[in-house]
Amino acid sequence: QVQLVESGGGLVQPGASLRLSCTVSGFTLDDYVIGWFRQAPGKEREGVSCISVGGLNGGTTDYADSVKGRFTISRDNSKDTVYLQMNSLKPEDTAVYYCAASEDLDYGDVDHGLGYSTEEYAYWGQGTQVTVSS
Repeated sequence: QVQLVESGGGLVQPGASLRLSCTVSGFTLDDYVIGWFRQAPGKEREGVSCISVGGLNGGTTDYADSVKGRFTISRDNSKDTVYLQMNSLKPEDTAVYYCAASEDLDYGDVDHGLGYSTEEYAYWGQGTQVTVSS
């Protein structure tokens, strides 16, 4: 049974940091592209970052322009976990954050910024709330 469980959300002040975790089970992490998405109240779900094995350095990552330079995605296969390190948080980062797994995307899609179509992700976690407020 495929499962993704997010954790690490919370309430922080602007400029603070949080690290979200996405722990997976029921599948091999290397076989899937893992994406982080977020959804703010009244807005559509948007892609934040995604990661895949493969590519020149053995791993490929991509970031939405709104988080580039502030967020870092990484994976620890030994723990079946993908992380999203979020620094310099802003109020506009407030949202429910979801991780998702796709077996249809590959590192080429990630490398070309094509890893954010929600239809390509078959498995989703339940989400974790991130609130950035003073």
